[in-house]
Amino acid sequence: MNRVNIACVGAGYWGKNLVRVFHHLPEVHLSQVCDADPQIRATIQQQYPEIATGADYDLLLADESIDAVVIAVPAVHHYALARKALKKGKHVYIEKPMTLNSTDAEHLVELAEEHDRVLMVGHLLEYHPAVQMLRRLIESGDLGDLYYLYAQRVNLGIVRKDENALWSLAPHDISVILHLLGQMPDAVSARGECYLQPGIEDVVFANLHFADGKMAQLQLSWLDPHRIRRLTVVGSRKMVVFDDVESTEKVRIYDKSAERPEYDSYGDSISLRFGDVVIPRLEMAEPLKLECQHFAECVRKGQTPISDGRDGLRVVQVLEAAQVSLRQNGAPVQIG
Repeated sequence: MNRVNIACVGAGYWGKNLVRVFHHLPEVHLSQVCDADPQIRATIQQQYPEIATGADYDLLLADESIDAVVIAVPAVHHYALARKALKKGKHVYIEKPMTLNSTDAEHLVELAEEHDRVLMVGHLLEYHPAVQMLRRLIESGDLGDLYYLYAQRVNLGIVRKDENALWSLAPHDISVILHLLGQMPDAVSARGECYLQPGIEDVVFANLHFADGKMAQLQLSWLDPHRIRRLTVVGSRKMVVFDDVESTEKVRIYDKSAERPEYDSYGDSISLRFGDVVIPRLEMAEPLKLECQHFAECVRKGQTPISDGRDGLRVVQVLEAAQVSLRQNGAPVQIG
C-alpha cells in the first residue's frame, strides 16, 4: 500500500484539525469529509476544494477505495459509527473517549481483531515528545522508584452539555498515566459537583490507586480561573513536571528527594536533598501530526498502534469506575 485513502467523519471543533493534518501528510490521500452540518461542509469545500464532502455516512462506507475512517464526532456516536466502519472492513481512528462504556469498547476491539483492521484511539498526549521523554526517564530508573503522580487540567470553558468534566477532560491524563506506569489501577474513587447544569459535573477530583502502592490524582474542571495543563511525577530520586501550557520549557527535572537510611527507624533522620533544576532540550513536533503519521504507518504496515483499541478500552474502564464512584459519593470502586 502506498498512500492511505482516508475519509474524515466530523470536521467541527476538533475534527477540523484532523482534516488539516491528514490533508498535508504525503503518505495520506484525504479524499472525503463527511459531516451533517452544511455550514461545516461549506467551510471544508472553501478551504480544501479538492476534497469531496457529503453527509451520507453509509454512502461513504460503501466506497471501496476508502481504506480508513477517522471519526471525530460527539462521543455518544463513537460506537455506532466505528462498528459500522469495522464491519465494512475499514481501518478506524476514533477520538477519545473511545466509547461511553466498556462493553461497547470491548466489542469494537473484538470487531477489529475479527476483521484484521487497525483500531486506534486519539490519545494525543501519548505521542507528545514531552510524555515520551517522561517515559524514558521512568524506564531508565533516573527518577528512582516512582511514588505518585498528579495531573491538573482546568480552564474556564468549554462547558459541555452531553458529558461531564470527567469524560471530557480525564481521558487525556488517564491515558498518559496508564502509558507511563504500564499498569491498571486496582481501585478508583472520584468526587464532583454540578454547579452550572443539573447532573453534569463541572469539577471532578479523581484518585487512582495501584496494587504496588503508586497513586495518581486528577483535578478536572471547566470552571476555573486558571488555564493549567500540568502533570507532576514524583520519584525517590528525582521529580519531573510536564507543563503543556509552557511554549518552550515544557519539562523541568528537579534533582530533589527525601531520604531515610534503611537502618534508622526515626523520622528525624530523614534528609532532604535539593539539587539542580534541569530544563532538558525537547525536540518538539506537533503531537497531532505525530499521532496521525503513526495511524497512517500502522495502516500501511499492518502494525498495532501505541494507542490501540485495548488502550482505549483500559481508559474507558477507568472512566467507567470513576463515574460509578461519582454516583456513590466517592466510594472506592474496584477494577478487574
